[in-house]
Amino acid sequence: MRKTGAEIHQVLNGKEAVKKCKETKYDLVLMDIQLPDMDGYEATRRIKKIDADILIIAQTAFALSGEKQKCLEVGCDDYISKPIKITALLKLIDGHINNRFRTTL
Repeated sequence: MRKTGAEIHQVLNGKEAVKKCKETKYDLVLMDIQLPDMDGYEATRRIKKIDADILIIAQTAFALSGEKQKCLEVGCDDYISKPIKITALLKLIDGHINNRFRTTL
């Protein structure tokens, strides 16, 4: 991701993710679902209350039936399973950015 020129901030748990989103305006959050202290589901709910427009893409190693739907129901904008292929992730992000850009014109 650094090769894209994006400024990247990393946190270790869900509580830190929520705190960072309170302090700083972000365009995108890559949300791991399996986080210590507060899981990605709860962190997503809280972050969306802070900024409903932030793009949140869930990432998880658990490709269980219904997992994507659960992520979307808590407020994630999309879902990608691990191991993550950078080309797939960039295509996913690009699609969301293009859709948002088109709706603001």
